[in-house]
Amino acid sequence: MAQRKKAPKGAPVEFRSQALAEALEKQDMAAVALALRNGNTVVPLVKPGPRDKPLDGGEVWTYRDPRTGDVALLLFSDAANKPENLPPAVGLQSPAWLRTFLKRHEQTITTVFLDIAGPHPMQAPPAELLRVLEA
Repeated sequence: MAQRKKAPKGAPVEFRSQALAEALEKQDMAAVALALRNGNTVVPLVKPGPRDKPLDGGEVWTYRDPRTGDVALLLFSDAANKPENLPPAVGLQSPAWLRTFLKRHEQTITTVFLDIAGPHPMQAPPAELLRVLEA
């Protein structure tokens, strides 16, 4: 579950999921599934949503391989793990959002990378993540 303390109004939102970070460190797919099912996930955004609503809006950035046309969704346990060469904005998305996004784009997204640049990267097929999110 994302480690978000009750912050005073106007305090910055923490773009991190401690549970996902720990699951990736252990390379434990069951723990990753639990973390994704119960906590928020950081995603890169092409266009950020409203500043005062980090869980609302924003256009998610996906990677399209120029050689194959395959599309990958990149998820992060912490905004600090997002490589600099990706768009600078990030969003904090809920498990319901992730489930809906994967369902909506299941014919397009060919793989999901978690913390692609480390420190503990993992890769999963979208169908497997959908299965655990719907369990």
